[in-house]
Amino acid sequence: MLRRILCAASLAFLASALCAAEPDKNTFTDPAKAGPDYAVQGEYRGEFEGENGKEKWGGHLIALGGGKFASAGYRGGLPGEGWQRGGEVVRGEGQREGDQVVFRADDGAWTATAKDGALTVVDADGNLVGAMKRVVRKSSTLGAKPPEGAKVLFDGKSADQFDKGKIVQKNLLLADCASKMKLGDHVLHLEFRTPFKPNARGQARGNSGMYIQSRYEVQVLDSFGLEGRNNECGGIYSISEPAVNMCYPPLQWQTYDYDFKAARYENGKKVKNARVTIRHNGVVIHKNLELPKGTPGRQGEGPDPAPLYLQGHGNPVVYRNIWVVAK
Repeated sequence: MLRRILCAASLAFLASALCAAEPDKNTFTDPAKAGPDYAVQGEYRGEFEGENGKEKWGGHLIALGGGKFASAGYRGGLPGEGWQRGGEVVRGEGQREGDQVVFRADDGAWTATAKDGALTVVDADGNLVGAMKRVVRKSSTLGAKPPEGAKVLFDGKSADQFDKGKIVQKNLLLADCASKMKLGDHVLHLEFRTPFKPNARGQARGNSGMYIQSRYEVQVLDSFGLEGRNNECGGIYSISEPAVNMCYPPLQWQTYDYDFKAARYENGKKVKNARVTIRHNGVVIHKNLELPKGTPGRQGEGPDPAPLYLQGHGNPVVYRNIWVVAK
């Protein structure tokens, strides 16, 4: 019953809806100007009646432009709060009708309605089956202050620590720049925000990348509600999927924190691969992961320290509060 309540379509719907390549003419960097669909899109928490009583569920509603939506329901809670990779996910689709978004079962057995920050589900007789409330999560490392001995790369006042550094929106660093500081073993914190591009799909949806040592790309992308592949947010491109997709909705600030150990070389030959532990929004998504190769798009592997690179892909992805502790 619970599956039928939350699942209006197959998993293939969201995959096809978000991976088709259609450029977006509407790009929003200000939530106040993002339109009514943005106010519905987001994360939801709630409880539904299950076989063993009430069960916790998390929900994602993803705006796809033109009043269309995809949904994902997570048994056990939101990703990182109870649901883990491999757990049950049920997916659906909906459409804006006036001031609400409605999801209906094909056979009329249930209707789900999102309005005013709530998602309610009723059966064919109008009886309430379950409900969720919209929530806005914040990373546990958001606003982290640089510890003693840290080098501040960007604090909103100057982009002088970056080649091609450009400040936009008064105090934010625009993607497509590289740190002047060259890094070996180090710990780094940064915060990023993707734009809201409801009509865009796949890699056009707020694409950038955090290149550790200019050699290993950790994807930055609006992957909210997706499965968490290696080319989606938190993935190490072509190498590893994140343990869980911790991507928040677009226009919400997110964090990356990582501890990196560079590859070792002797006589010009690599003798030990690089390793990294990464937290996305405070949750470990890669733990002491071995990096057997570099990722394409920037700089090849080598023995010398190299810059942090924030990839430019023509999207207004912005960064703030960047600091590093060299080891």
